[in-house]
Amino acid sequence: MSTTFFVAGDWLADHIDDPHIQILDARMAQPTQHDRDIKAEYLAGHIPGARLFDIEALSDGTSPLPHMMPRPESFAVAMRELGIASQKHLVIYDDGNLFSAPRAWWMLKCVGVENVSILAGGMADWLREDLALESGEPQPLEGDFEVKFTPGAIRRLPEVLVASHEGSVQLVDARPAARFNAEADEPRPGLRRGHIPGARNVPWTELVENGQLKTTDDLTFIFSSHGVRLNQPIIVSCGSGVTAAVLALALATIGIDDVALYDGSWSEWGARDDLPIEPRP
Repeated sequence: MSTTFFVAGDWLADHIDDPHIQILDARMAQPTQHDRDIKAEYLAGHIPGARLFDIEALSDGTSPLPHMMPRPESFAVAMRELGIASQKHLVIYDDGNLFSAPRAWWMLKCVGVENVSILAGGMADWLREDLALESGEPQPLEGDFEVKFTPGAIRRLPEVLVASHEGSVQLVDARPAARFNAEADEPRPGLRRGHIPGARNVPWTELVENGQLKTTDDLTFIFSSHGVRLNQPIIVSCGSGVTAAVLALALATIGIDDVALYDGSWSEWGARDDLPIEPRP
C-alpha cells in the first residue's frame, strides 16, 4: 500500500474526537447506479462526525457537464456552510473502492487545502471492522474556510485540443480499456466511442487494490508500462472528471507534480461531433 495520502481505519477511530480533524463522507453513485440515494445512505449511517461532501451537489450547477469544479468562491461558501475549516486535517472516505474520494481530495487541493487524507478501505473496511456509526445530520457552526485557488490544476477543452494536436502535453485517460478503445459504449447516452487523439490509457482500477493505491513501485511501473513519461507534463481525463482524480492522486503519490485535470473529460469531448477522435469511426 502507498500511504502518502492515506490514513488507516484504526488510526481514525483513535482520533475520532480530535478537534483538529474533520471527516468528509464523499460516497458517490456511479453512472450505472441510478437508484442510489446518497443523501439517504448518509443519513442512515456514517462515520461519527462526518459531513456529507456531496460531489454532485458541490459541482457547478450552471454547467451542462457533470461534476464540473465550481467557482472557488461558491465552493468556499458551501464548505463554510458544512462547518469545514480549511486549516484542519480533512479525512475523506467513499464506499471503499477509491472511486470518488480522490475527486474530493483533488477538489480540496485545488482550493489550497494543505492537509487532506483518504481513509484506506473507506466505508467498507470501517463496517468490516465493526467500528461506530452515527445517523442523522449534524448541525455545525459555520466553518472558517479560505480559498487559495490553483488555476493550473484544471484544463479546458481548447488547451486539451492544442495538447492533442501538438503533442506538447501527455494526455492520460483513466477509463476502462474497452471504452478507450471504442469497443464498448459509454455509460452516459449521446457520447461517441473512442478517445482523444494521442492519449494514453491507464485504467484507474489498475492502480487500486483493496480501496487504496498500490505501492509506489507498482504505480511507477503501471504508468511506465502504458507509455506515460513521468518526466513530462500530464493532463489526466476520464468519463466525467471523477476517476481522472485517481490518476492525479497516484501521480502525486510518486512525486509527479506537473499534472492537470481536464474537467470536461469525455463527457464534453465525446459529445462534440466537430472534435477528432481515435480510433476513427
